[in-house]
Amino acid sequence: MTELAIGIDGGGTSCRAAVADRMGKVIGHGKAGPANILSDLENSLINIVESARAALRDAGFKSEAVSTVSAVLGVAGANVGDYGKRIEKALPFKNGRVVTDALISLQGALGDADGVVGAFGTGSVYYARRDGKLRGIGGWGSIVGDQASGARLGRDLLEKSLLAYDEVRPASPLTIKVMAEYGNDPERLVEFAHTARPTDFARYAPAVFEGAAAGDATAIEIIKDAALAIDQSLDVLTWPRCPSVCLLGGLAKAYDPWIADRHKALLSEPKADALQGAVDLAVKLLNEQQRGAA
Repeated sequence: MTELAIGIDGGGTSCRAAVADRMGKVIGHGKAGPANILSDLENSLINIVESARAALRDAGFKSEAVSTVSAVLGVAGANVGDYGKRIEKALPFKNGRVVTDALISLQGALGDADGVVGAFGTGSVYYARRDGKLRGIGGWGSIVGDQASGARLGRDLLEKSLLAYDEVRPASPLTIKVMAEYGNDPERLVEFAHTARPTDFARYAPAVFEGAAAGDATAIEIIKDAALAIDQSLDVLTWPRCPSVCLLGGLAKAYDPWIADRHKALLSEPKADALQGAVDLAVKLLNEQQRGAA
């Protein structure tokens, strides 16, 4: 049983897991609820472990086998305070390691090669590998960070909708539609915003991109601001002979037309997704542990 490795992608919308043998062959998949460790640590832990158990069941093993495997969990917020260490201690795996979602995204997209990734889903984060050295930026959560993420797009849309309602800025078809959703009552919108989680804001992201494509002025402004934030972050991490940039996550393709030409020229398709990156790192961990025990 110690020959198994589990990679886990703890996303803001759902938690995905895959179990592999020591050669890296994936033999089972599992899925559970979201893993927002900064806003809901307790339920995130439940979902992380359940996704791993589901993957083991899918591979033909009992759920209890989680205590015998090596696992790598990639999750947003692992770089904030002691959250990563707290989760690591609470995980039931024989050997467990918690890393940022950016690292598993980088590993999945580039393998062991150099380059830069930017991941855009409910949250956002960037990671680079240059001459084997790693550097990450962002991933600070939607309250003070996560620019260009789904959560920030939704939050920005609600903010601009309220400003339009107060006639501080022009209304647009999209802001009118948003206010109508709340019965044209700003207090209802504010009440929602004060209890909303990042995933609740992120559900507005598709409407922002659709609005921008249709020429909605508010949507275009939001997307242009987000694309500028992406360009600024990529400027920090790229270098003159940077081989590639991979944009990942559910919103990545939607941003392709909006980013600067200097970055479009570097865009390449990722080799694999973040879950595969977590699996690769978990297999490396498994083999490290076995070499150490030999």
